[in-house]
Order: sequence, then structure tokens, then C-alpha cells
Amino acid sequence: MSISPAITAYIGIGSNLIDPVNKIKSAVQAIDSIDTMQVLQCSSLYSSPPMGPQDQPDYINAVLEISTTASALKLLHCLQSIENNHGRVRKQRWGARTLDLDILLYADESINLSNLIVPHIGIPDRAFVLYPLYEIVPRLIIPQFGSLETLVSACPLAGLKKL
Repeated sequence: MSISPAITAYIGIGSNLIDPVNKIKSAVQAIDSIDTMQVLQCSSLYSSPPMGPQDQPDYINAVLEISTTASALKLLHCLQSIENNHGRVRKQRWGARTLDLDILLYADESINLSNLIVPHIGIPDRAFVLYPLYEIVPRLIIPQFGSLETLVSACPLAGLKKL
């Protein structure tokens, strides 16, 4: 049996229900506890207004850099399991949630499956992704989107605040 080489992936984390700061910290620990994953860096926590319906609390967001030997689909399934273990219920698009874990980047791969698109299509438009990502890897080049520095300079803060 061959062991897959480790790749670097970036995970977006968000929560706006039931103690979101602790939900994010717990999710980071859960990811780091999986034997095929190691957390390399975690951005600061940021507060941001909700993207969808405005009748919900602000979100707390962060971005993780991880090293993993899991395939992109295996990583997705692990992240969905962590969401479920943190009480995630999928009711409404962009609705309030206890935990949201998104694969932003998986090495420099482009993946276009029915259940996984990488790079995440929302990267260039979301301050709550761009600014935390820039904090941990400012010189990153994102496949299909270009320089992270250029994306950040074109993206207004839109109410994003570093905690």
C-alpha cells in the first residue's frame, strides 16, 4: 500500500449560532485530530455581517492552512462529518448555521464535481475569506483567480472586523 504525499489545503470556517468562537476552536481541534490532517496555521478570527438573510447574527470566520494526505473528496466528507457533529442543519441557503467548513483550495488543483468545486467559487468576492487567507499566505496565487494580493486590494471590507 502506497502512502499519498501530503498536500496543502485551505479551509474556510464560519459560525454564527451557539457560541461561534468556541465552535470554530472546536472545529480546528477536530480537524487537527484526524490522522490524515495536520493544522499548519489558523488565521485570526473575524466578524462579518451575514451574506444571506439579514435577520441572523453576524458570523465569526477564520481560514485554516492544513497538510493532508486525504483526497479532496475524503477531506470533504471529513469536514461534513465535523459540521454534523457540531449540530449543522442544512435548511436554508446562506442561513444561520452552527458550523460551516468549506474547502477553499486543495493544492493547486481545479476540481469541478457536482458536490465539490475547488477553488471555491466565492473566493474573489468574500472579504471574510480573502482577508483571513491573506493574513496567513499573502503571496498565494489562486488557480483561476490570480494573486491573492490583487484580489484583496479589489475587495472592500464590507463590515469585516478582525477580533
